[in-house]
Amino acid sequence: MSRKDSTGPLAGLKVIEMGSFIAGPFCGQLLADFGADVVKLEPPGTGDAMRQWGVAKRDGKSLWWPVIARNKQSVTVDLRQPEGRELARRLIADADVLVENFRPGTLEDWGLDPDRLKAENPGLIVTRVSGFGQTGPYSRRAGFGSVAEAMAGMRGLAGFPDRPPPRVGLSIGDSLAGIFAAMGVLLALRARDATTERRGQVVDVAITESVLAVLESVVSEFSGTGAVRGRTGSILPGVAPSNLYPTADGTWILIGANADGIFRRLTEAMGQPELGADERYATHSGRGKHQDELDGRIAAWTVLYDLDHLVSLLEGHGVPAGPVNDAAAVVTDPHFRARDAIISVETPEFGTLAMQGVAPQLSETPGRVSWAGPTLGQHTDEVLGERLGLGAADLADLRQRRII
Repeated sequence: MSRKDSTGPLAGLKVIEMGSFIAGPFCGQLLADFGADVVKLEPPGTGDAMRQWGVAKRDGKSLWWPVIARNKQSVTVDLRQPEGRELARRLIADADVLVENFRPGTLEDWGLDPDRLKAENPGLIVTRVSGFGQTGPYSRRAGFGSVAEAMAGMRGLAGFPDRPPPRVGLSIGDSLAGIFAAMGVLLALRARDATTERRGQVVDVAITESVLAVLESVVSEFSGTGAVRGRTGSILPGVAPSNLYPTADGTWILIGANADGIFRRLTEAMGQPELGADERYATHSGRGKHQDELDGRIAAWTVLYDLDHLVSLLEGHGVPAGPVNDAAAVVTDPHFRARDAIISVETPEFGTLAMQGVAPQLSETPGRVSWAGPTLGQHTDEVLGERLGLGAADLADLRQRRII
């Protein structure tokens, strides 16, 4: 279980991952999916908190861990002890990338600040993920993705106006930060390798800013007009039709027909082509002004038919539409399976486990899932022996003193 034989586009890239929970480790997962040699440092005894996380568990074990830790090697090192930090420093001195998501100031308190690390390893890219970034008045605050989603304005857009803002059911802020962190690593690698000095840099990723980056026109709308976008349930005001509609078999279908040509095809599928020429609905602005009544007309039609019939009919007319799938439907969806968007991975604890595949898909140097998340400390002896030259006696001594 090493990346020595990797053929991915990041083959040969040495990454040290420190931290826990989601944002930093998700960045590590994305890099590892494309062949990076990711060594994850975990506390002895407990490991990353993600080993315990997940809504549904099997035999008390996390089913999230095999995904977020896939393709990584696990090394146990107690960073609270000076000797543990020294082991980390030596590993980082031989790495291309460090990914960490501790509270800002932690690395500095440990004597592992980027300036010291880069003095020993000038080409090192230090990727730091935190709630609010490494600078600014909020930088030292503890920050989880849920708080960042709220403070950056995302939570205020979700749900219905007469109810408290809900969460989407996933850790969107953390995942966005992990994606931006991975992108930052690639940008910094490109910048480093484009110069003869090959100098690394610090990639500073704030979860709040990762959320802000995907707020579309929300900020500029306020700046230009004073309008504050709020919670609007299952619609976007003025964008119609694009909504959930009931079906005869008690489910929902999502129809997105808010472009003029597509809307006309929808009216043909409905057997009501006259609506496509109706001045109330013929244009984008007109449909926006009459959004409620138009949604009512479409709902009165969809509720007459089963979901499968509607999906097939709308597909035949070139109208974007689809069911609201749950996990069971996603796992068995033939399209997702055909594209390896859902894959089956052999795990030592759970047997064959379905999980999401590698994204994006590259034609010449695709990523792959070589193994599921490792057991705690599975690669400690191998990595410390090969990279730091520690022998069996050294490792036994460190283990006896609970440093590894």
